[in-house]
Amino acid sequence: MKVDPDQCMGCGLCIPYCPVNSIADEGSVVSIDQEMCVECGVCKRSGVCPVDALVEPELAWPRVLRSLFSNPITVHPGTGVAGRGTEELKTNDVTDRFVLGEVGFGVELGRPNMGTSFRDLEKVSMKLAPLGVRFEPKNPVTFLMKDPKTGELQDDVRDERVLTAIIEFTVPESRTLNVLRVLEEVSDEISTVFSLDLINRMPEKGDPPVLAALKDRGYYLAPNGKVCVGIGRRGGEPR
Repeated sequence: MKVDPDQCMGCGLCIPYCPVNSIADEGSVVSIDQEMCVECGVCKRSGVCPVDALVEPELAWPRVLRSLFSNPITVHPGTGVAGRGTEELKTNDVTDRFVLGEVGFGVELGRPNMGTSFRDLEKVSMKLAPLGVRFEPKNPVTFLMKDPKTGELQDDVRDERVLTAIIEFTVPESRTLNVLRVLEEVSDEISTVFSLDLINRMPEKGDPPVLAALKDRGYYLAPNGKVCVGIGRRGGEPR
């Protein structure tokens, strides 16, 4: 996002709308720190500017990644999904992306007021890759990897910043604690925050075995679920 200095009246009404604090008051006008701006479009969509001085330019590669990950109405050309991730577990009754005996992880880097860079994302993905994780092929971060076996990202994207991004992957249940140890270690090496999602199919009876291991390691689990009644289809046949 840019500011038209000939239109801007310096009122500063747009400043509180920036989720990464990239808009600054320069007196007669405001300015946008182009390094920090994640091209989320929030300031312009707010409609708060009385003179329409906020300009959304056409973005070239690799800066366009900022909009693809940070602007919720921008559709990623590789995934066909708007925003930063995939449908995750929401359609698992149809897709079977997560099966019994394995654990799905979502590592959500960045948050409003902080954001994240692909350089931080790469630090996490390259720490995880040696554990034999399977990065989700339809996730937009995976699209940016040179090789999912190493977790290394393309050279030209590392310094781009986004509001948030998700690294998604699956591992056998037996490697769950190994993943957690690696994430605990890498958390001290990155300059942002992340939250952790864990996706596990429920067995017919009792709790998944992984729950006891997580609780023993001191992790608090907030259970979440979603039931989509009547829309599940597999192989074209009603369920």
